[in-house]
Amino acid sequence: MIFPPDFIALSEDVLELAREKKIMIATAESCTGGLVAALLTEIPGSSTVFERGFNTYSNVAKMQVLGVSGAVLRTYGAVSPEVAGVMATGALAHSAAQLTVAISGVAGPGASGPKPEGYVCFATALKDGEVITREEHFGALGRSNVRMASLKVAMEMLRERLI
Repeated sequence: MIFPPDFIALSEDVLELAREKKIMIATAESCTGGLVAALLTEIPGSSTVFERGFNTYSNVAKMQVLGVSGAVLRTYGAVSPEVAGVMATGALAHSAAQLTVAISGVAGPGASGPKPEGYVCFATALKDGEVITREEHFGALGRSNVRMASLKVAMEMLRERLI
């Protein structure tokens, strides 16, 4: 896959910081469909710090693979800070990683129920640490642009947690 040069540089930064701190990373992705994992593994040697990626596009996958409860999904919806937070902690619980990032959003085209196109929720979790969530309203940029904007935010969140 071809990523923009600034995304490659961001990935290199994340991987170097993780190496310095001896931290393994895992991803839990929905609307990005594995783009964060793909960007991290685009860099040679990433296997020293990238542990695994969970591509949990459906609600069933979120429940079965990451332990997101049906009650949380019904209460908040798949695209919510609450679900992103549980995805991030579920990725920690089901991997050997010490840092995770999770993404769930509406890439479009169009809204998903009351949630508009471009609404994306993120979370990062550290083993024995705090879960940080974030919401972005990118707007109706088109599916590919929402996914790429989400990729950049996820990578920036990883970098911030590693600094």
